[in-house]
Amino acid sequence: MAFNFRLAAVLAVSVFPLATEAYAASTNPFFSASTLPYQAPRFDQITDSDYAPAFERGMAEHLREIKAIAGNRAAPTFDNTIAAMERAGQTLNRVQMTFYGVYQANTDDTLDKVQSQEAPRLTAHEDEVYLNAKLFARVKSLYDRREKLNLTPEQAQLLDIYYQQFVHAGAQLSATDKTKLRAINTRLSNLETQYEQKLIASAKNGALVVDSKKALAGLDDNTIASAAKAAQERGLTGKWVIPLQNTTQQPALSSLTDRETRQALFEQSWTRAEKGDENDTRATIAELAELRAQKAALFGYPNFAAYTLYDQMAKTPEAAENFMQQLVPATVAEQKREAEVLQKAIHKDGGKFDLKPWDWEHYSDKVRRAKYNLDQDEIKPYFELKTVLTDGVFFAANQLYGITFQQRTDIPVYQPDVMVFEVHDKDGSPLGLMYFDYFKRDNKSGGAWMSNFVGQSKLLGTKPVIYNVANFTKAAPGQPQLITSDDVTTMFHEFGHALHGLFADQTYPSLSGTSVARDFVEFPSQFNENWALDPKVLSHYARHYKTGAPMPKALVEKIRKAAHFNQGYALGEIVAAAELDMKWHSLPATAPRQDVDKFESDALNSTGLDVAAVPPRYRSSYFLHIWSNGYSAGYYAYLWTEMLDQDVFSWFQEHGGLTRENGQRFRDMILSKGHTMDYGPMFRAFYGRDPDITPMLVHRGLVSEQGK
Repeated sequence: MAFNFRLAAVLAVSVFPLATEAYAASTNPFFSASTLPYQAPRFDQITDSDYAPAFERGMAEHLREIKAIAGNRAAPTFDNTIAAMERAGQTLNRVQMTFYGVYQANTDDTLDKVQSQEAPRLTAHEDEVYLNAKLFARVKSLYDRREKLNLTPEQAQLLDIYYQQFVHAGAQLSATDKTKLRAINTRLSNLETQYEQKLIASAKNGALVVDSKKALAGLDDNTIASAAKAAQERGLTGKWVIPLQNTTQQPALSSLTDRETRQALFEQSWTRAEKGDENDTRATIAELAELRAQKAALFGYPNFAAYTLYDQMAKTPEAAENFMQQLVPATVAEQKREAEVLQKAIHKDGGKFDLKPWDWEHYSDKVRRAKYNLDQDEIKPYFELKTVLTDGVFFAANQLYGITFQQRTDIPVYQPDVMVFEVHDKDGSPLGLMYFDYFKRDNKSGGAWMSNFVGQSKLLGTKPVIYNVANFTKAAPGQPQLITSDDVTTMFHEFGHALHGLFADQTYPSLSGTSVARDFVEFPSQFNENWALDPKVLSHYARHYKTGAPMPKALVEKIRKAAHFNQGYALGEIVAAAELDMKWHSLPATAPRQDVDKFESDALNSTGLDVAAVPPRYRSSYFLHIWSNGYSAGYYAYLWTEMLDQDVFSWFQEHGGLTRENGQRFRDMILSKGHTMDYGPMFRAFYGRDPDITPMLVHRGLVSEQGK
């Protein structure tokens, strides 16, 4: 999954008093721009105690700047109003972008407290800007005269976006409704922080603790060694720990042969945040959904989905729903067929039980092995992490875009496992800096993501400093760092986001790079996944970690033949999660506070999908995307952008595939555009027509090539 905190930083103002001592602390690394290459964060100097004073000083500085812009006696111009807001808040921008990068990837008790303290203050900041009547009057004056201002296309786009955001944030509400909005926003901020912190704790506490090595039968030696190491780190001598991934299904389920262990692991995952303890998230979710519906009602929207989709490519919940419903019939048919095949495999194996969710991955792996003679353990030795990164991810980017990478060991990092690379453009000029933080830690949020420590902007003279974060299982000491095929896909996916950020070429930071709609931002990342199995790319990185021998052609062919296997399940769990998200955010303000478990059950059963055997990829109680990470009413975006990426990938295949010419076209027309134009015209300019869902269905194996 991508994050962009630039807008929140630019539009943050404080109404809270500044601590004099903090303000005077001139040694704080955030009080001036970093002197490191690309203004990279000074992790060699930053301490946990620096964040709160920097937030406070940054908010105070920005408040003064915003007041000066709003109170300017000169007539409003683009430069003294819109561009001035883009230039404002640099201290706050530095601390916020760095803090959230570290907080999500490497938090601790101090950072948790900083987040709890500062999140509502930042929300109040945002309200102070958006609800500033004088400031909005200047923006509106420009907007009303926009046809006469002789603006560049980028400036015109930025003005339009600012005006729409001010209106959408409440600038035109009555004084009474503005007061209500401030209270709702503050409470939402507190709840979202509570939710995220509860989820990290519940995932840690939900790890499966095993007393007997026998219960881990089926796992390879490296995985068992990692489980033993995880137990040692928790002080659990003589035990094994399988940490939870953020998704419902867990990687170990495919290999574990003990059904009781599989069921225990699944149930630990399924109930991780529903234990009835201090980390139970259900009450938090219920209130979040209620408050979001109330917020939408203030603006005259029927529900929060309608409120939040106004600036997305889909535009309306109805359009998103209609799109998802096109996927349901073929998905249901494939799920039914797959379930029948797995049930037969269970009976053939001597099992006298019905297929359950904790059986699906295990028996689908058995069927995959039998049908395609494909064993995931046979594949992993060819996927050594560093080789995949340098000879796979980087190689594909070089072939498409001509960029090169040089590892930097002189750039300080926030955690020893983090790797840093400098990126150079096709002409050798410096392009940006990349951090990679791949391994799971108990203090790291689940999932995978990309964001910036520094955003690209010609106005500010900055180049991108980007990070990719994941949650791969770290090998035990002395063991090779082998990863799964899913991990490989994740690396290519997150680097697709990185390319979107690295190729940013905007003047104004609010339009730069990945500052785009949710149902567009996943397009470059999912498109980049396609190169993982490209013959030229795969042959370059899939080499045995011991011998260096390339993956045998027979194994490659088996991987290709198995590509469409289990797609009813793979697509169904995402559609179910997206539908669950949309149902939560389609609640009207008049609806009572929901019983989370009942609402979830009713919502999932209404989808028409086989959710009993194929549960959603995320359950409500641990659906971080929609409750804290900005994807509320937007999880459908992963499906929507898959439609875009497969359509464009089919164009690539028709025009020669992995070539510099094709890569340059994609860079020029998509990756470098940021939000300087609307998404429909951007797509049509590249392809010449609107997106078509058919290539996505073909890619999933749900429609034949002949049935196109």
